[in-house]
Amino acid sequence: MLKITLPDGSVREVAPGTTPADIAAAIGPGLAKAAIAARVDGELRDITRPLEQDAQLALVTNKDEADALELARHDFAHVLAEAVQALFPGTQITFGPSTDDGFYYDFAPAERPFTEEDLPVIEAEMRRIIAANKPLRREVIDRDTLIAQWQAAGETFKAQWAAELPAGEELTVYHSGDGWYDMCRGPHLASTGRLDPAAFKLTRVSGAYWRGDQKNAMLSRIYGTGWLNKKQLAEHLTRLEEAGKRDHRKLGAEMDLFHLQQEAHGSVFWHPKGYLIWRQLESYMRRAIDDAGYREVKTPQVMDARQWETSGHWGKYRENMFVIPDEVPNVDDDGPLVSDDADWMALKPMNCPAHVLIFRQGIKSYRDLPLRFYENGCCHRNEPHGALHGLMRVRQFTQDDAHIFCREDQIVEEVRAFCALADRIYKDFGFTYSIKLALRPEKRFGTEEMWDKAEEELRNAVAAAGLNTPEYGWEELPGEGAFYAPKLEWHLTDAIGRTWQVGTIQSDRVLPDRLDASYVGEDGERHRPVMLHRAIFGSYERFIGILIEHYAGKFPLWLAPVQAVVATIVSDADDYAKAAVERLRAAGIRAELDVRNEKINYKVREHSLAKVPNLLVVGRREADEGTVALRELGKEGQSLLSLDNVIERLAKEAQAPDMQ
Repeated sequence: MLKITLPDGSVREVAPGTTPADIAAAIGPGLAKAAIAARVDGELRDITRPLEQDAQLALVTNKDEADALELARHDFAHVLAEAVQALFPGTQITFGPSTDDGFYYDFAPAERPFTEEDLPVIEAEMRRIIAANKPLRREVIDRDTLIAQWQAAGETFKAQWAAELPAGEELTVYHSGDGWYDMCRGPHLASTGRLDPAAFKLTRVSGAYWRGDQKNAMLSRIYGTGWLNKKQLAEHLTRLEEAGKRDHRKLGAEMDLFHLQQEAHGSVFWHPKGYLIWRQLESYMRRAIDDAGYREVKTPQVMDARQWETSGHWGKYRENMFVIPDEVPNVDDDGPLVSDDADWMALKPMNCPAHVLIFRQGIKSYRDLPLRFYENGCCHRNEPHGALHGLMRVRQFTQDDAHIFCREDQIVEEVRAFCALADRIYKDFGFTYSIKLALRPEKRFGTEEMWDKAEEELRNAVAAAGLNTPEYGWEELPGEGAFYAPKLEWHLTDAIGRTWQVGTIQSDRVLPDRLDASYVGEDGERHRPVMLHRAIFGSYERFIGILIEHYAGKFPLWLAPVQAVVATIVSDADDYAKAAVERLRAAGIRAELDVRNEKINYKVREHSLAKVPNLLVVGRREADEGTVALRELGKEGQSLLSLDNVIERLAKEAQAPDMQ
């Protein structure tokens, strides 16, 4: 008999082959109906999968929302694939994961790419499959047998995928009823009928390369959002509608901030108004880091591959690096562009190795530490074309990057001070946040002792900053650290409740050792510094994208590219309007003039769409009296005020929060 320990500590003895569903039924009919899966020794499993040995068992219900959503979205993806193959015979299936708010599946259609017009028909077929309440059955299968089955069915993508899995790995497929099946690790719900047919919606179709490589076949990707019930879906669709209004790509075009185009995949063309926001952020951050004792540096864009080999990035990160031959290209028509003898260099994907090289210039004493090097460092990462997304994921980006070289006894205080700095900056932008500790990954450099120490130091620093509390969403994330260091992560919550992982600080003992950084200690001997990698914005590009969506384009006055527009009702007021703009600019306010021969309602509407915070309307009366009719973005009506009063008020409001 197997001994199964339940969460309350009670132990049940059951025969081998008993399932968690059997145990739920033995406890009571209510639990039997509610239980959808099980955690067996911490592993999430099908509720119908037989127990094989003594184990800790926890039954999962919809109240365990994270697990329940993961299961439902995974099942929706499988139901989507089954529906598509039923409706479009000859379509091949590839990958179909769950996502943060739903699921998608990549298909190789037999005849034509799928379109948005196909989605209602596919949704109807999905609901038919759900209503059929087909059992979802797990089967362990031999790899060669599975490959042969996929090949016989014409599923070349699945056959290729199966062939690349390790020979000794246990492969599983899940059957939907007696017909359709897919290769999958699981787990799944017991049947399709456990899904709510009113809790999903297919949202869009896009192209996607097989395995994200543009050299491979183009597939059709169908996205959907999936939830536990209709209410959750409705709330999500409302959030999506609001997010659509705030989309930084849409607002960026309407406000003339930036654009992207194929001639520079993943790199941003900043327009004057957009770059003005950048400059304001850059100035703000420089003031913050100057006050915090950082020294700004600038490092090369291109470095020898041998440097990246020594740092460990060449082996761990090369697929995301832009590699450059260190020789003059062949200029003849015949022959290869680059010889086999070329040395290699790479555009830097991060700034850290270069900062170590600055640290190594000259002898450093323990009295010199901590040294805080800051750089607005431009980096390049070779992201797949299909993964690029506006400002949120780009190939060229600039980090507000810094590295603190310190002694062992300085780590906790330096991290605590960084926590305080990040807290002030995020609150200046109106964000709340949660803070997480990402712990050692499976593949990593360094000893267990080193990782134990680094993780404990970060815990102690967060405690010293008073941030390890439920108020700040304190949580530890096993396996999510960098290959060289654990890290603290700041997850910002925006105006409509979405979260964005932005800031980070990592405690690294690996890179200083690999790149031979040292200082002379009080004992006269050489010691390794600890290197704290830290950023607050993360990257300027992505942070500006987040700000656009957070503020819905209605930036606080200090960040607004145009802070005021003086618009005339009649041409008789043109001279007064021009003089008003000059006075506004003299007071440090970014003001523009609109004396076009257009009706004032047209001007108001146009500047409102451009998210101009203040519109100063002037006509004959205002010109005679030295006043303006002030219309503030987002407010009804207008106020008749003296120009002097408006200038004084706007000049004060236009100050950055750290200068008020």
